Amino acid sequence: SLLERSLRLVGKHAYANSRGHATRLLATSLALFLVGCAGPSRTKPVPRFAPGQWVSLFDAENATLANWKVVDLDDSYGKARVENGTLVIEMGHPASGIRWTGLLLREDYEIELEGMRVEGRDFFCGLTFPVGDEPCTLILGGWGGSVVGLSNVDDYHAAENETTLGMDFKDERWYRVRLRVTRPRIQVWIDDDLVIDLEREDRHFSIWIDQEPCAPLGIGTWETKAALRNIRMRRVKSAPQADAPAATSSQAIR
Repeated sequence: SLLERSLRLVGKHAYANSRGHATRLLATSLALFLVGCAGPSRTKPVPRFAPGQWVSLFDAENATLANWKVVDLDDSYGKARVENGTLVIEMGHPASGIRWTGLLLREDYEIELEGMRVEGRDFFCGLTFPVGDEPCTLILGGWGGSVVGLSNVDDYHAAENETTLGMDFKDERWYRVRLRVTRPRIQVWIDDDLVIDLEREDRHFSIWIDQEPCAPLGIGTWETKAALRNIRMRRVKSAPQADAPAATSSQAIR
């Protein structure tokens, strides 16, 4: 086998070389062995974005978290699971979150979802999304449960910039959210109401450090249990570049 040949090669040269060289040779041989055993890579089917066509980002039918990574940096983070066709994010102490690992768009797109605060006292949807090469987060129900806004705009968070507004979010009530990112502006609808309409020119976007594990596209909560469903994305106008993996920003859609 490849492993046996590699080990014999190391043994042949062990006396003629320093221990350090033999160790490095062994490491290289083992790496080659593992690559040989791996075979062709297997990837899950991932959505592609035809202009105007909604693509689901949540496989409720098969009740899986396919292409989503649960943020679990330590034991304080809440878990996530699929239950009765919804994506449930358990309450963290203080944070919980999930990150999309499939394909995504960075310009000229919409994301739509339905979200619910099941229990808790703060935001049930911190939707982190790309604005070109910069990240931003849409906060729903922050700062004690009522603040809506973008974090951050020119380094000002959702409770202190021009996108800030207050809403009385009810527990166990579904809210339909639609976010549109185009090169001129960022727009947000809650149910059928346009609540944010921000021009992008000469603006800088960023996120809080707590939301970085969800970037470039993900959903976080704060001291809150949340439920999500009908998460989907679409291109809102033509772009010539090809779709790109979320983890490879240099290849992403422009």
